[in-house]
Amino acid sequence: MPYIMVDIESDGPIPGDFSMISFGAVLVNEKLDQTFYGQLAPISEKYIPEALAVSGFSREETKTFKEPKIVMAEFKTWIETVCGKDRPILISDNNGFDSMFIAWYFHHFIGTNPFGHSSQNLGSLFKGMEKDMFKNFKHLRVTKHTHHPVDDAKGNAEALLTMKKELGLKIRW
Repeated sequence: MPYIMVDIESDGPIPGDFSMISFGAVLVNEKLDQTFYGQLAPISEKYIPEALAVSGFSREETKTFKEPKIVMAEFKTWIETVCGKDRPILISDNNGFDSMFIAWYFHHFIGTNPFGHSSQNLGSLFKGMEKDMFKNFKHLRVTKHTHHPVDDAKGNAEALLTMKKELGLKIRW
């Protein structure tokens, strides 16, 4: 089963009322050489300026981005291309946030979610491996956390690779 590390940026806390501004994805493998990046036009007039500022885009810039239906269709095609017939598994640093937006956007704009109803949380996985709810995996990243979603997804994928190589995580892709 292929793992797709995902990171999203939004202009608020929940999909529907607020908008996913951009997202990045990387197929988790030794090379981390297959990535996707999408920028999406807002779906709502509502936004929180401080949340939007994290993305590095102005509201005016986001209004020039592609329509979400187009971006989500492109993402679905990318997933099908890199995963073939295997069902992908979404994994992220904070899947309660990232997966919520991705699932909502897929169902709302495409009618289906290629990831199904499940996702994995990288932070929880690391805490379980360490048997310590206060441990954090972020020191395992190589790529700097920049809030560009491809950079952040890649750094999180690097952490997952380190968990496999150096900490003995049993995982296949």
